Amino acid sequence: MLAHRRFLLTAFASFAIMGCDKAPAKGSPEGERVAATSPNATAAVTEEKSAPGKPVKVAFSAPGADHGWLAAIVKNAREEAKRLGDVTLEVSEGATDPASQASQIDALVAGKPDVLVVLPTDGQALTPAAQAAMRAHIPVVAVDRELASPSAYRTWIGGDNYGIGFSAGNYIAEQLNCKGNVVEIQGIAGISVTELRTKGFNDAIKRCNNGVQVVARQAANFLPDKGLEVMEAILQAQKKIDAVYTHDDDMAMGVVSAIQNAKRDKEMFVTGAGGSKRAMDLVKNGSLYRATFLYNPSMAASAIRLARLIGQGKGLRDLTEPEVPSRIQVPATAVTKENVNTFLTFGYE
Repeated sequence: MLAHRRFLLTAFASFAIMGCDKAPAKGSPEGERVAATSPNATAAVTEEKSAPGKPVKVAFSAPGADHGWLAAIVKNAREEAKRLGDVTLEVSEGATDPASQASQIDALVAGKPDVLVVLPTDGQALTPAAQAAMRAHIPVVAVDRELASPSAYRTWIGGDNYGIGFSAGNYIAEQLNCKGNVVEIQGIAGISVTELRTKGFNDAIKRCNNGVQVVARQAANFLPDKGLEVMEAILQAQKKIDAVYTHDDDMAMGVVSAIQNAKRDKEMFVTGAGGSKRAMDLVKNGSLYRATFLYNPSMAASAIRLARLIGQGKGLRDLTEPEVPSRIQVPATAVTKENVNTFLTFGYE
């Protein structure tokens, strides 16, 4: 896959984020990236556990869980902390905007955790709060949405948003034989997740030499109700649609409802992202929902493991360096009717 070539360190199953008994080192490597191979590798590796080590106090700041993916993020973080045994986790969730989350982070920092994990509502706006934590000698593990400066985090872990867009663009181009009208339903306007998923898609369909036309593009904020509302308006305005590229499986459920209500489900197909169980069930049944691209909330569990290792001064077991890399990116895996059975167990509710 094209996205894999952007990694400096590759082919470590599920990031190999289990414990490591190496001694801490001075300094910190910059710009390293590790790619996971597949969810199958995740299942194999995460069965192994490292021995309990020095207790680590981790604080986690997350946005309000207004849809399934974010709810699964917090659930994965809590469950992983319990499994590890030597991690005390304080979760502060419910932030609806950067200002409320900045206050949330300030309160967590005041509690002097060993490591702070942050999934920012807005990476640009939350960068100063994260930088303040770093200046207070509290390492920050950023999840999913990127902060604006490397000085704001010790480690970032997230999915390959560009890769999701690129993979979806390639899939749709192939399904349409490089000729057709496409609608793009984006997530939240202006955040890095949305911009990268759009850029990847645009780059992929360039090979069609304008044969694939994006006839409508609108944000629906990752929300099913908003997806329904936005798609209803687009269906009224666009008389010919061949495919719909959505940025999120939960949001796409509203898109699917709008298409079905308009009785236009035979003329187009939909792709999503995230890997929800409901989306995978629809992919398995075929017809309207053709594919999803994995962006699994298990990355939150991995973030807790990374925070633990940083707090204990350890590195990744399968790497030579005795430190956690500064960047870890999970590849975008395409799930279609042909391979969906392999991934069903990874679907989130």
